[in-house]
This record gives sequence, C-alpha cells and structure tokens, in this order.
Amino acid sequence: MARPGYPDQFRRKVLDLVQSGRSIADVARDLDISTETIYAWRRQDRIDRGLAPGLTSTEKTELATANKRIAELGAELATHRRARELLGKVVPPKTVRGDRGDGRRGTSGPGRRPGAGGV
Repeated sequence: MARPGYPDQFRRKVLDLVQSGRSIADVARDLDISTETIYAWRRQDRIDRGLAPGLTSTEKTELATANKRIAELGAELATHRRARELLGKVVPPKTVRGDRGDGRRGTSGPGRRPGAGGV
C-alpha cells in the first residue's frame, strides 16, 4: 500500500476498524474519506495477504519502477538515434579497409592476388 496521500499506518488502522465490524460507510464518514478509497485499500490488502488474485503492492512497485526505467532507456535510445542521424549528415561514414564500395569486400583490379577466389 505505497500510494502517496495517506500514511500506511493510517490505512492499516482504517482497515482494522472495518475488520472489527464497523461499516465502511461509518468509518468513511467519521474519518472524512471516500468509501471507494476504503474499498480499494481493502481489496489491495486482500491481494497482499494472498486472499484474492492480483498484483501485490510490492509487485506493483517493482512494475512501476521497471516501466519507468524502460521509458528512460527508450528516451536515451531515441537521443542516440537522433544524434547518429545528425552526425551522419555532417561526418561521412568511415570506410573499411578493403571496401570496394559495391558492398563486397576485398581489392579489385590489378592488385588482386592470383588464385585468390574468382573463376
């Protein structure tokens, strides 16, 4: 239950009041919070205790952290791609030794070694 807004201790006390038999409507009215908020806390508490299916609070936190990191890496990759694109317009690509310019490697013409491939 790591959502900002209410401290975990407060949430735990609210859930304890509900579990002790008080109605959610009464607790919500007395503490001036939404009934939907209490229902959501109760649902997440049941998931965290393994009584209902769903992502636990820990799993949700890990997933949010992973998604944030993925977004950061995506932005970094986009920056690198853009930089490569801009540099490609300014700096010609390096030629590889033996590059004939036709996509095939090796030398051509008179400097070619006899018997090195070919017909």
